[in-house]
Amino acid sequence: MNKKVTIYEVAKQAEVAISTVSRVLNGSENVSEKTKEKVQKAIKELNFRPQVSARKLASKEPQMLAIAVPSFTTPYFNEVLKGVKDEIKKMDLDIIMYNTGSKDPEEGVQNFFDRGTADAVILLSINVSDRVHELMQATQTPAVLVNSSHPSYNYFMLNDYQGGYLAGEHLVKQGFENLGMITTIVESQSSKERMRGFKDALKNYKMKIDEELFMSGDTTKHGGFTEEAGFEAIYKYEKLGRFPDAIFCSNDTQAVGAIYALSKLGMRVPNDIAIMGYDNIKLSKYLDLTTVDQKMYTIGVQATKRLAEVIEKPSDELYQTTINPVLVQRGSTQNMKK
Repeated sequence: MNKKVTIYEVAKQAEVAISTVSRVLNGSENVSEKTKEKVQKAIKELNFRPQVSARKLASKEPQMLAIAVPSFTTPYFNEVLKGVKDEIKKMDLDIIMYNTGSKDPEEGVQNFFDRGTADAVILLSINVSDRVHELMQATQTPAVLVNSSHPSYNYFMLNDYQGGYLAGEHLVKQGFENLGMITTIVESQSSKERMRGFKDALKNYKMKIDEELFMSGDTTKHGGFTEEAGFEAIYKYEKLGRFPDAIFCSNDTQAVGAIYALSKLGMRVPNDIAIMGYDNIKLSKYLDLTTVDQKMYTIGVQATKRLAEVIEKPSDELYQTTINPVLVQRGSTQNMKK
């Protein structure tokens, strides 16, 4: 009885499309009187309460901004959230955070929109499926995407391919020959692109690609981007009986676990094995870890600014950009055998 009625249920009861319900809610004249009566009847019978976005956008009331994210506990997401939080302080906006979960974030974000609690949203590392797109269009929710792209929305896409290429190129130029990578057991667009870029760099520099040296941990938590996954992968190398000269980890968190596992095995970084990560989280500086910087904090700030602009002055003009990462070289990839 307490479940919030959604626009889907109204459309189903009235036997019309979601877009038709949306037009009725927004007072469009492009709906026949008969259809309008059917929709209004369904709204009344279901006691449907639509979002108040349209009314609030026309006024000067504070807006409710939401950020939907697969996890609150990973350093990568935390850096983006810091940027959002710091920028939101300067604006007349309230904010709520919604954890979609990392197993099926698209389903999680559908549930979020069904609740209809926010006037605008930042989607972080969540792909916009056809159903999510339809729901956002029907509810007319302004959105900015971070690390995903869609032709209908403002987005800040991260160039994971370029980041992987920079990692491979760096390790080759450091003089390492037997190169490996700690991948993720759960396949994601980010991990695939980083590995593709890494392999392409090796190919372009005429280096051998040894698939046996591409290893993943067994932990599926956070998609395999964890300390546990990095730790497990190192012990798989040990079981294999050989290690790469240098290892590119899919993120800094994996690298933390890998460095710890190597220390347990009596191996030193970079003396015995070079290690590099990805993301440039705060901890990486204090581990002297070579990494790839995605400018996560800056993206959080920019995404929030862009969403505020969309709320204040709606426009058909979209801001869609790809963020190119940069290499941050530190001591963990120094070639001690040169």
